Amino acid sequence: MSPALLTDDYFMRQALAEAHLALAEGEIPIGAVVVLNQTIIGRGHNQTERLHDVTAHAEMLALTAAANYLGNKYLTNCILYVTVEPCVMCAGASAWAQLGTVVFGTEEPKTGYRRHTLGLLHPRTQVRAGVCAAECAALMQAFFGGKRS
Repeated sequence: MSPALLTDDYFMRQALAEAHLALAEGEIPIGAVVVLNQTIIGRGHNQTERLHDVTAHAEMLALTAAANYLGNKYLTNCILYVTVEPCVMCAGASAWAQLGTVVFGTEEPKTGYRRHTLGLLHPRTQVRAGVCAAECAALMQAFFGGKRS
């Protein structure tokens, strides 16, 4: 696929693929990718159970991979695509990384960062919400619905 044709939907589907990996591992199905100049430079999916680490969220792992790829802690020109609205921890990490843009699929009204404060991201970070929202929400609902049955 030509780089000119890659869209938010394309990259969110890559994040969804990561979410499906998390689901297959019994993790909460959240996935993330970090993109720079139409190239994925970091990927991650929730691994809190596998790694016994409460910080092993998809976003944290994807941000770490991207920073390692660039050899730089600042991700100013990067876009984070994540299937679910980031939590406070992940939004804070995005702020420290000075992330250029955060794109998320479905809202998280219980633990999403916007429940606590809209000013948590870096002041220059742009936010786009609702990309592939129905598919992202359905994956979360299926996971938690199965847990409650």
